[in-house]
Amino acid sequence: MQTVEDDRHTQDGSDSNVKNKALSFDQITYLQHLDTEAIRTERPGELIAYYKIARHYKWALDELFYKCNFSRVIILEDDMEIAPDFFEYFEAAANLLDKDRHVSYFLSIMAVSSWNDNGQKQFVHDPYVLYRSDFFPGLGWMLLRTTWDELSPKWPKAYPSCFSLHWLILKENHKGRQFIRPEVCRTYNFGEHGSSLGQFFSQYLEPIKLNDVNVNWKTMDLSYLMEGNYLKYFANLVQNATPLYGNDFVLKANNVKGDVRIQYKDQADFENIARQFGIFEEWKDGIPRAAYKGVVVFRYLTSKCVYLVGPDSLKHLGLTTSR
Repeated sequence: MQTVEDDRHTQDGSDSNVKNKALSFDQITYLQHLDTEAIRTERPGELIAYYKIARHYKWALDELFYKCNFSRVIILEDDMEIAPDFFEYFEAAANLLDKDRHVSYFLSIMAVSSWNDNGQKQFVHDPYVLYRSDFFPGLGWMLLRTTWDELSPKWPKAYPSCFSLHWLILKENHKGRQFIRPEVCRTYNFGEHGSSLGQFFSQYLEPIKLNDVNVNWKTMDLSYLMEGNYLKYFANLVQNATPLYGNDFVLKANNVKGDVRIQYKDQADFENIARQFGIFEEWKDGIPRAAYKGVVVFRYLTSKCVYLVGPDSLKHLGLTTSR
């Protein structure tokens, strides 16, 4: 089994400073992608850089899976800082993926991410907790070769289709599979200036809490994340939370001891409630960021969990409306 210490640095282009920096690290194998094919953008206003990034991702993953023959790859961009337990986290995640592959006839986990979209300091507390999600977080993630076999032939031409619009969370691509994410991020994105032009950086990326705890993942029991266990596990968490009604949810959440849950009616209602707390309001393909079965969970200033529950979430979790 290859370990996550098999490091490959792929460069898109010929900048000598980038190349020399990569070659200065003894434990890294350097790969260079020289793309000279002309790019024709498909829509007005699109940046050529987005096409270059998409091409580089596909080239790099094809190289690693098909030429280097890796069974799994962690994708990490060069504007990310990693947590002290980053590699141990992904080793544990690799074992989880292997178990999922053997237990499920079809893979139920599409990828494992080191990122939580709502991982800002005020919304996280426990570095030991992981979740399943229907929304692809990206920003430091692990993929199996068998999944890349499926994705490579239809990989989109431009970067926004891959990530800014979360191509991997489109139903036509994930086909009901989910993603593993941590509560506390194992990566920190410091790329305020780049191809995404610093979008959302000050509000959502800069305040991210990077995990600083050396979690011993080898001793952690992650069986609760298996498909056959997680639904019941998560349903119990939601059911045990105190329901809140009416308005002024932030005030009410502060006045209730323990976890709380808030039902939203539709996307507009979710956005209104999310705005009150300050979490991501964005949806893609009918899914809120970080959601599982329509439920978005985050901490609020303390260890208190807030569950924003969709109109059909309780039914999907096998729960009634009563507590």
